[in-house]
Amino acid sequence: MKGNKTAHAARIRRHIRVRKRVEGTPERPRLAVFRSISHIYAQVIDDRGRRTLVAASDVEADLRKAAKGKRKTDMAVEVGKLVAQRAKAAGVTSVVFDRGGFRYHGRVRALADAARESGLEF
Repeated sequence: MKGNKTAHAARIRRHIRVRKRVEGTPERPRLAVFRSISHIYAQVIDDRGRRTLVAASDVEADLRKAAKGKRKTDMAVEVGKLVAQRAKAAGVTSVVFDRGGFRYHGRVRALADAARESGLEF
């Protein structure tokens, strides 16, 4: 049988394909999103300097307290606002968006829209 036929393998192939074109620079770092079944994570990464500038996720203590009774999409909005706030504090105003091979809808889109509304440009 040629190639992997799982959804995870397909996402990894999409992610590799996107990463060929998307690179974070010091002037315009990459906003990378990872979505698991339960949680969502976002990082602002300078690929040339090989370092993460800021990160946010819904497993952090302050967001976990706010998560009681909220939907996962609502939590993605909170993570988007938080990562944008932290990026602006670190001096980052413009990023390239890396959806990580996930479809641009649902939680990924909610995070991206919230980051845009909070002041990040992409």
